Amino acid sequence: MTNNKTILMLRHGKSDWGASYSSDHERPLAPRGERAARRIGSWLSRIDRAPDLVLTSDAVRARTTVELAAQAGGWECPIELRPEFYSGYQGTIIEALQGLDESVRTVVLAGHQPTWSYATAQLTGGGTLRFPTAALACLGHYGAWSTVAPGHCELRWLVTPKLLARGGARPLA
Repeated sequence: MTNNKTILMLRHGKSDWGASYSSDHERPLAPRGERAARRIGSWLSRIDRAPDLVLTSDAVRARTTVELAAQAGGWECPIELRPEFYSGYQGTIIEALQGLDESVRTVVLAGHQPTWSYATAQLTGGGTLRFPTAALACLGHYGAWSTVAPGHCELRWLVTPKLLARGGARPLA
């Protein structure tokens, strides 16, 4: 059995700042965010990268993003709410990855900026990433989940819904 793991870092879709909501945590997706979530989910299935597990912030916009992506992609995996992803930091992401069961080969982590770009940079050893709404970064990790640490992953690709709408995005790995 190979130890090749895939981490898909998904930022929530565009939120609706004009909607009625009681707190930032309850802010919903805008129609553009809903379309982007469906596009990402469908594309992941078309390229045979549907996840085994989804861990998402419990904020409405993040939760809705993964629900729409899963529905559009026909994902049949568990979706677990992670309240700590809402106001977390990159260490929270690493801890979540380190605690995964080895049967999980591909995981989607859904959450917010700036944590998602910071965590992706930390996992891959540095750099700066622009992480627009509903962007999806694919990271590779070779080893057990318990060995995930800063600098121990490689950035394989980053795709945006805008790129997918133009019809171009074929990951190399």
